[in-house]
Amino acid sequence: MAHPQIAAFARLAGENAKPTRLLAGQKTLLARTMHDIRYDEVNDELLVTNPFASAILVYRGSANGEEAPVRVIQGAKTTILAPDRLEVDPVNNEILVPEGNRLLVFPRTANGDVAPIRVLEGPDTSLVSAESVVVDPVRNLLIIGTQDRRATSGGGALLIFNRTDRGNVKPRAVIRGPNTGIVRINQMAIYPPKGWIIASMPGRADQQEPEGVFIGVWSIQDNGNVPPRWKIGGPKSGLMKPRGVAINPNHKEVIVADMSLNSVLTFYFPEIF
Repeated sequence: MAHPQIAAFARLAGENAKPTRLLAGQKTLLARTMHDIRYDEVNDELLVTNPFASAILVYRGSANGEEAPVRVIQGAKTTILAPDRLEVDPVNNEILVPEGNRLLVFPRTANGDVAPIRVLEGPDTSLVSAESVVVDPVRNLLIIGTQDRRATSGGGALLIFNRTDRGNVKPRAVIRGPNTGIVRINQMAIYPPKGWIIASMPGRADQQEPEGVFIGVWSIQDNGNVPPRWKIGGPKSGLMKPRGVAINPNHKEVIVADMSLNSVLTFYFPEIF
C-alpha cells in the first residue's frame, strides 16, 4: 500500500521525475484516499479532503515534510460524513464540500467543529451522487458535477446554481443527456474570464478502462442536452480513466490526472484561454 503523501513536481517535469518536495507523515493527518487537492493562490494554501476522518485539511502552500495542517474542519457540528472533493472560493472566502445529495459551505478560515453557513439540499436540487463543485465568482454561480453509477450513458450531469443558493432550490440550468457524453463527472476546473467549465468524464466506475472517456469543456451559459464545445479524448490523447483536471492559464495548459495510467498528463490547449 502506498503511503499517504502529496508530491510537488516542477511544471516541466516528465517521465519518471523526482518530486521537488513531499508532504507526508503522521503529523500531516493525511489519509490514503485523497481524491481532491485544491490550491488557493490568493492565500497560498493547499486544501485536501480526508474522508476517513470526516475532515477538511488546510496547509501552507509551501508545506513540506511532516508538517501539520494549519487548520482542520472536523466535528459533529460540521455534519461532514466522508468528504471526497471540495472547492475553495478565495473571492468570497468560502470552502464548498459536495456530499451525495447535498452541498455544504463553510467560511474559508473555519477551524475545528464549525457548522456550515449554508446547505444546498432537497428533492428540487436534483443532487444525487454529487461528486465535485467549482465556483464562478465573476457570474456568482456554482457548478456541481454528479454521477449515476448505474448508468452506461447520459446518467451524470452538470448542475448550475446561484452561488448563494441554499435549501431546496432548483438549478438554474442542467447539462445532461446522451449528447453530453456524460456518464459521471469527477473533478472540474473553471475559467471565469470566458465562463468555461472544464470537467473530467472518466466513464463507468466499475471498469478500469472504460470507453468514451474525455475531458470536456462546456460554457456556463449551456443548458440541456448539449455536447461539449471541445473535448480531449480518443486514442491519440492517451487517456484511459481521467479523474483529476486543473488548468494553468499562464501557459495555456490543461493538466489531467489519469487513474489507470497512474500519471499526470499536460495538454497545450490555447483555444479555451
